Amino acid sequence: MKTTSRAAAPRRLPPEERERSILDGAVSLASESGLEALTVRAVAARVGVTPALVAHYRPVMESFVAEVFTTIVAAEREEVISSYDPTVDLRTNLLRLIETLLDDSRDDVAMVWVQSWALGARNEALGTRVRTEMDLWHSALEDLIARAIAEDPAVRVDPDSSAWMLLAMVDGMSAHSLVHWAPRDRAALARRTLSAVLDVPVTDVPEPSAPVSDDRVTGAARRAAQPAQPAETLR
Repeated sequence: MKTTSRAAAPRRLPPEERERSILDGAVSLASESGLEALTVRAVAARVGVTPALVAHYRPVMESFVAEVFTTIVAAEREEVISSYDPTVDLRTNLLRLIETLLDDSRDDVAMVWVQSWALGARNEALGTRVRTEMDLWHSALEDLIARAIAEDPAVRVDPDSSAWMLLAMVDGMSAHSLVHWAPRDRAALARRTLSAVLDVPVTDVPEPSAPVSDDRVTGAARRAAQPAQPAETLR
């Protein structure tokens, strides 16, 4: 007797779980391939459901892209800001924060940011989320610097402008690294920028606390011939 095999139908999930699985799949896809990869069909293929089911839960793709963007960048912001150590000085904390954000392992989030600035010009829902997240990053850094000033009167910097300059440097260098165009030593440039922001000699700024891993050395070697360039974009 001849039998015909049929593809297994997606397992039926409660609406909340199905909605979560669709968002998680979209976040995974965007982290891997960028926001531009987000289409109804691509998300459906990643999750293993029909495009109609994705459209049922997220009928407006522009808003869904904005939601995925926020999920990715908010998680990074919360992780990085929560690592601030109140037991060490401001310069050490900011240097650690900068080194973390410039680590090659975060290029996936850098890609999401870079694409969000371009796509947000045409997608108002995304543009609104981008501006909100940029404001949240700025206010978080401004608050950390202000708290350090309150605890140590010797720290005399403007929290608002300092936050802007640090974000400009991080965003510019992160964007440049995506096309392998970056300074020979991004950590060294970070120290020089930080010294300028805090108005202290470069020699007073602590060296990076962690050694550069082998894969990061390889990445740096590929870009060794490229000159340092000023940052131009803001997160």
